[in-house]
Amino acid sequence: MDLLPAIDIRGGKCVRLLKGDFHQETHYEATPANLAQRYADLGARWVHVVDLDGARDGSPQNLDLVATIAQTKKIEIQLGGGIRSETDLIRALTVVNRVVVGSLAATSPNLVEHWLREFGPNRLTLALDVRLDQDNEPFIATHGWTKDSKLTLWAALDRYSQAGLRNVLCTDVDRDGALKGPNLKLYKTCVERCPDISFQASGGVRNIQDLCELSKTGVAFAISGKALLEGLLSDEEMRSFLPNG
Repeated sequence: MDLLPAIDIRGGKCVRLLKGDFHQETHYEATPANLAQRYADLGARWVHVVDLDGARDGSPQNLDLVATIAQTKKIEIQLGGGIRSETDLIRALTVVNRVVVGSLAATSPNLVEHWLREFGPNRLTLALDVRLDQDNEPFIATHGWTKDSKLTLWAALDRYSQAGLRNVLCTDVDRDGALKGPNLKLYKTCVERCPDISFQASGGVRNIQDLCELSKTGVAFAISGKALLEGLLSDEEMRSFLPNG
């Protein structure tokens, strides 16, 4: 398992939200481009960039800034936030290596299946982000996590697996930015049900122990943003989970 550093952008600045809430935002001094360079220097091969303005507004808003980040040596970019049309998808793919599709995976499955065939499963990651109901059933959240769908994570995985899906980012929304530990049971179940999919676990990472526990679930990547920005993992600890560290 590799660590996948997250860089969340709003208004051109590096921020973090608590559980996706735009009213609970923390600003950080580091610029997105400098942060990407720091992670590359530590040994990261990928960074996960989130265009929060795009997620809220429904189309990418920070592609020029992302293009600047893409000039970072030895780094590849996975970009999410606001990809809800084929035009925006193509625009994003001219800038980054892989694009995250979120809301449409729940609302327009036929279109997303077409994209998987048209652009190839290695250029797309489906963000199947979930909230657990009172029975711990994971239902997919959409539109920047502001809406809840009636589609379960398991139903989405079953459908898209048949369409050649290879990359899935799964966030337990209620743990995002909360530093209360990842949902290990959720990710272990994901890997057991779909061993051919490369899962990216997101939400709740606090420290090196959380990374060690996540690695036991079989996920391919652990995404972390806040823990890295707030120095909860040392450079040495980060390098131990970075491919070029």
